[in-house]
Amino acid sequence: MKRIKLTIAYDGTNYCGWQVQPNGITVEEVVNKALKKLTGEDIQVIGASRTDSGVHALGNVAVFDTYTTIPPERISYALNQRLPEDIVIVKSEEVAEDFHPRYCDCSKTYEYHILNTRIPIPTKRLTNYFVSYDLDVEKMRKAAGYLIGEHDFVSFCNVRTDVEDTVRTVTELEILKDGEEITIRISGNGFLYNMVRIIVGTLIRVGRGFYEPEKVKEILEAKDRKAAGVTAPPHGLILAEIRYE
Repeated sequence: MKRIKLTIAYDGTNYCGWQVQPNGITVEEVVNKALKKLTGEDIQVIGASRTDSGVHALGNVAVFDTYTTIPPERISYALNQRLPEDIVIVKSEEVAEDFHPRYCDCSKTYEYHILNTRIPIPTKRLTNYFVSYDLDVEKMRKAAGYLIGEHDFVSFCNVRTDVEDTVRTVTELEILKDGEEITIRISGNGFLYNMVRIIVGTLIRVGRGFYEPEKVKEILEAKDRKAAGVTAPPHGLILAEIRYE
């Protein structure tokens, strides 16, 4: 038996997130079914990140164990022939038997895409959050600086989380502007439930002038979800990359 690592990209529009659940079709479920057709084995992949309904990915990671004789690097091509167009295996490779995508040290990078224009662009509606109000990007960048480093991010976490340790390290938080598109790119050693989307919602409040940049520091110190901004919608979020040490 060997352990195979998959790097997976998908458009999350038509899926109820990554993780198998009873109320709708998920990316994990579709990948499991494709693997069963390919190998004849009853395979349940283990994913690195359980992205929410509507969230996209360019570099999510999953592993599975198999007896197949298909060369590891060829599994991606064989799987893609059995998957819908909105799910693609970018790469397949053999890894050590004890490699676990959630427990091995890694850095995750997310991108949140905002379309900041007066009129929405229909071709971008599934991957960009449309904001018609002017956003002050410089103030957003100043506010983002308070979030870099190791902090207790409980104020930026969905109250329904069951995680006890809410301390995380944000290693990079960039806000890039290209014409009418704003990209918030954030990297760290892990993220709490809805953490990135709540950070985005809060930074948008700063950009619109409802909060001064210094307010973000106060929100961190409050350790209260009610202190932060709203949760930005899922369709603007992309899991861009997971890097393992």
